[in-house]
This record gives sequence, C-alpha cells and structure tokens, in this order.
Amino acid sequence: MTSRVGPKGQIVIPQQLRRQLDIKPGDEVEVWLDGDHVSVRPVGNRPPLRGRFAGESFTAELEQQRAQDRVRENQR
Repeated sequence: MTSRVGPKGQIVIPQQLRRQLDIKPGDEVEVWLDGDHVSVRPVGNRPPLRGRFAGESFTAELEQQRAQDRVRENQR
C-alpha cells in the first residue's frame, strides 16, 4: 500500500489498515524512524465503548435510593 505525503507532511493511513488496527479519528499514534523507513503504531489499547454503559443508568439508581430515603423519613 502507498500513501502520498501532503504539503503539511501529513499522510493518510489506508482504510484497511485503520480497520485492522482499530484506529479512529482523534486517536494518537506513535511515529518513529526505523532504519531507513518510518513506522507508525497506535498508542495504547482503548477499551471498546460499545456496551460500556448498558443496563440501568446511575440516575435511575440514585432516584430509587432517594425514594427509599423519603419513605424512611416519612416513617419517623
């Protein structure tokens, strides 16, 4: 695969490679000189976001706790 260097020294990582390495817009990559060529790799491993916040929301849990607190307060 080849890419062209733009006027600001930027290159585009081909889509196939971005998909294989799960590189998304805004991700950081490490760039270094490796002998007579440039190497690029993603920085760190991002945990997947999909499903991270699935299930009951914190707000719902907090509202339930407050309702229980009100019941206890009214029983006193």
